[in-house]
Amino acid sequence: MTKQVRKNYTPEFRREAVRLVTDECYKIAEAARSLDINANMLGRWVREAREDSDTAFPGKGNLSPEQEEIRRLRDENKRLRMEKEILKKRRPSSPKKRTEVSVHYGGEGQLSSDVIVPGDGSQPQRFL
Repeated sequence: MTKQVRKNYTPEFRREAVRLVTDECYKIAEAARSLDINANMLGRWVREAREDSDTAFPGKGNLSPEQEEIRRLRDENKRLRMEKEILKKRRPSSPKKRTEVSVHYGGEGQLSSDVIVPGDGSQPQRFL
């Protein structure tokens, strides 16, 4: 089996082929035969040129403003999903249960000095 190679046509070639049909009054089949391309493809090029002549045949890497916005939004969506997944992962230093409290020791097996934590205003709370 032979592998078919897809032909790439330059935007200039496409515009010239469309011009044969629109300006020179060739029929799509005649122009396609003389250019050795598929008539369906030439018909699609003519439709694209008639629908939006400014952005027809942008070439490789040149996207219409709508396509550029879609690409940018997809990239942003992908980045936000990755950030969300990172935030879902439990950090090694986080408690394993919600009721678990970490205790930090001051020195050689000693608890650190008292820490005063403001309470509801009536009495300061002391923690070891």
